[in-house]
Amino acid sequence: MGFLKSFIRAVDALNEWIGRTASWLVIGAVIVCFMVAILRYGFAIGFTWLQELYVWQHAAVFMLGAGYTMLHGGHVGVDILTSRFTERTRAWLDIVSTFIFLFPWLAVIAIYSAPYILGSWSVRESSSSADGMEGLFLLKSLIWVFCAILFLQGLALVARRILFLKGHMFDPDPVEQNPPTAA
Repeated sequence: MGFLKSFIRAVDALNEWIGRTASWLVIGAVIVCFMVAILRYGFAIGFTWLQELYVWQHAAVFMLGAGYTMLHGGHVGVDILTSRFTERTRAWLDIVSTFIFLFPWLAVIAIYSAPYILGSWSVRESSSSADGMEGLFLLKSLIWVFCAILFLQGLALVARRILFLKGHMFDPDPVEQNPPTAA
């Protein structure tokens, strides 16, 4: 059980750090978008790379923030149905749905994006626009980072639920204010 507890803490800490760090990109995207609007409409000046920058920042926030969002229960759930279930039933439902839905879809995304990402890396792809941003291959690689951090957070969720089902409450669930007892 000690390994599971350590694993959960490590994954939670990693996604907490990634999420908080990525959140700064939101401010960057707003500032860059504001600058693009001022330059374009105030001075009739446009920079393709600057327009791409805020789109890339926005994409990075969503890709990097997915594990953080899962950690804090921000993804869509079916609470209307599950609110009637016992805590133990919900724990089992979390475990089963993670293996049936989350992990297979992450595998599909990772596998089917491989040619897209590897092809981009093979040519060190940059923007298709003449004065666009360099390093598009790095942005595309965030697809695999997205898969990895969601997979880890899914494993941490399963581990947390297993500990709950075995009666080992070591940390409150980050989503719940009043964690259930294992009874």
